[in-house]
Amino acid sequence: MTTELSIEFFPPQTTEGLEKLRAVRGQLAQLGPAFFSVTFGAGGSTRDRTFDVVMEIAAEGRVAAPHLSCVGSTREGIRDILQSYRDHGIKRIVALRGDLPSGMADTGAFRYANELVDFIRQETGDWFRIEVAAYPEWHPQSRSPRDDLLNFKRKVDAGADSAITQFFFNADAYEHFVAEARALGVAIPIVPGIMPIASFSKLARFADTCGAEIPRWMRRKFESYGDDAASIRAFGLDVVTELCERLIRRGAPGLHFYTLNQAGLTAEIVGRLGLKASTD
Repeated sequence: MTTELSIEFFPPQTTEGLEKLRAVRGQLAQLGPAFFSVTFGAGGSTRDRTFDVVMEIAAEGRVAAPHLSCVGSTREGIRDILQSYRDHGIKRIVALRGDLPSGMADTGAFRYANELVDFIRQETGDWFRIEVAAYPEWHPQSRSPRDDLLNFKRKVDAGADSAITQFFFNADAYEHFVAEARALGVAIPIVPGIMPIASFSKLARFADTCGAEIPRWMRRKFESYGDDAASIRAFGLDVVTELCERLIRRGAPGLHFYTLNQAGLTAEIVGRLGLKASTD
């Protein structure tokens, strides 16, 4: 069975960052990913930069999947973005609720991602393949695991084609989430999100923000390395590679890499896994 790869970037703020991202894309394109996704800042704060990076990816002959966040957006604004992407032949969208920028109180025309998915379907029919988010360890703002699971099902029922999870390091959590979703009748692919580990301090900040668990044994091991960057990198590579191996063995439909605009760790992990570039 082929394991489909996808790769996520964020839109850089500087010319130097854009140049670096072009080089990173060139390296990671050799892995044969099904698509490159590009994030969308809180309240649409990176709208133009996201669009520009997506257009570059498409011009390179690669598949781009822009993120689209509904919180803080208007129907007219979302309609304009969708039309712009359609006009340029973009066929994939990652539809998210997103976060409000600091100081903004108005959620806008859409409160939840299922409302955005429904709007995209109403406006564009089946033009876009829509990816949505899933949370194997539950969204930090959900009232309960059941509420979070039902919220995920609402996104699927609204018309999502597949899902990408928040990153995690506990494969049991992912497998349990998938089993519960299947029990509710969710049949779409649920692709695990993978976070390569370059820095434990950065990883800990990300995890605390999004509610992802770093198992205690991992934390203790990372902490024992102190400022030894080489040991942190080596241990992180081993942990994430072993996680990916287990997910593939258990039938995960793909792997989605959160690269943070870096190529080395993702390329190393995919190489260790022995995955071949797609020839499609």
